[in-house]
Amino acid sequence: MKNKSVLRRIIFIVSIASMMAVVSCKSKQALLQNTVSEPLKVMKVSSIIDKHYENKTDFSAVYIKSNVRFDNGKQTQNVTAEIRIKKDEQILVSIRFLGITMAKALITPTKVSYYEKVKGTYFEGDFSGLSQWLGTDLDFNKVQNMLMGEALDDLRKGKYNQTLQEQAYRLDDKANNSTQKAFYIDATNFKIRKQEVTQTDKARKIEMDYGNYQNFDQRILPLQLHIDATQEKGKTEIDLEYTDVNFNDELSFPYSVPNGYKRIIIN
Repeated sequence: MKNKSVLRRIIFIVSIASMMAVVSCKSKQALLQNTVSEPLKVMKVSSIIDKHYENKTDFSAVYIKSNVRFDNGKQTQNVTAEIRIKKDEQILVSIRFLGITMAKALITPTKVSYYEKVKGTYFEGDFSGLSQWLGTDLDFNKVQNMLMGEALDDLRKGKYNQTLQEQAYRLDDKANNSTQKAFYIDATNFKIRKQEVTQTDKARKIEMDYGNYQNFDQRILPLQLHIDATQEKGKTEIDLEYTDVNFNDELSFPYSVPNGYKRIIIN
């Protein structure tokens, strides 16, 4: 690996969202395109949200293999990631470079843990580091939803203004606070096509674009995800392409920090 700090960021951020391999300008545009040719009709916000949750992916456990590209404007890195999710309980991410496992990360509703082999270090803590690096406050459910192509928030609990944009229904959160949220729901399958979270007072913004939805035995999952995370320190892009997806209830989640590794603190 070229840089230890880059590895650390990849571990943290891939633990949040796995995305598609090198996304060119042309392919990014494809993420936003829709096959709908007829003009969209205005629907009640409640009807749009109901249809979205009618198509929510139901699963117990899933295995995902993906190609990942990280770019912070100064350095880029390409790795592969294996992601195992036990719904609502744990997420295990294994990062490999040239076929060698370089790091593992385990996320539960209460803790984020990871270790990396380059320097022989490990970390245990909460979601604050992930939130700082991606520019939005996160918890386990939001991480799980992001990986599965679901809305970060429970849309049924909010109130939204509706507009039609890019052949999608855009829902803007009406909540009067320092965080602005927008959700773009595809007019064809009512899945999330794009979601944005902006925190103006903290100069932070994150955009997530999803594409190439596929049906896996009545489970619809996006195979492409592109994330732009902007904050005062700069901009980070992560692309991931899911190359193998297997809904398997018998998955194991092996994670243990090797002996002799040094614990680190991340501010």
